[in-house]
Amino acid sequence: MIIARRSALLLSLGLLAACAQPNVLEPPVDLGNFKLGLNIVVADNPQKVPISREADPKDWDDSMTKAMQERFGRYTGDKFYNFGVSIDAYALAPPGIPLLLSPKSALVVTATVWDDASQKKLNEKGEQFTVFEGLDGETLVGSGLTRTAQEQMDRLTFNAAKRIERWLSDHPEWFGLPPKPKEAPVPSR
Repeated sequence: MIIARRSALLLSLGLLAACAQPNVLEPPVDLGNFKLGLNIVVADNPQKVPISREADPKDWDDSMTKAMQERFGRYTGDKFYNFGVSIDAYALAPPGIPLLLSPKSALVVTATVWDDASQKKLNEKGEQFTVFEGLDGETLVGSGLTRTAQEQMDRLTFNAAKRIERWLSDHPEWFGLPPKPKEAPVPSR
């Protein structure tokens, strides 16, 4: 019985590790006429959660700029859109005691998008997102044990850029596409 439980646990962990995808770009979503213009990231004074590892604001700036360029630089529309992204807060997991004390990494960013030609802001106020590293074979026991601070930062900024892309896809009218149909309200019982 004990051997069967251990085997099941090891198999589960192996499957989880196999399912884990590193920073892999999926095919682009439909963003109509979108083409990346300016990609401005500001990481002047991000708030650090007390238990977090230290990170240089310049490293956050570089990592987020790279993640945004990789994700949005592949769009080939005919109209430029500019980004302003601020790094607001972060927590980079330090090494801990596996499974007992394994803090998770998180990142809070705020994004704004401008239509370059009209110099008009598309979202009235900045849209704030909180992202986490995600669960995979490396983070199961705590990413502080398995990843460097830079690796955690790169995963977080990758996930933040992906979340921003999903947000943009919720507003197709910004990019010359028809608006998404409104969902019908769920009837109450």
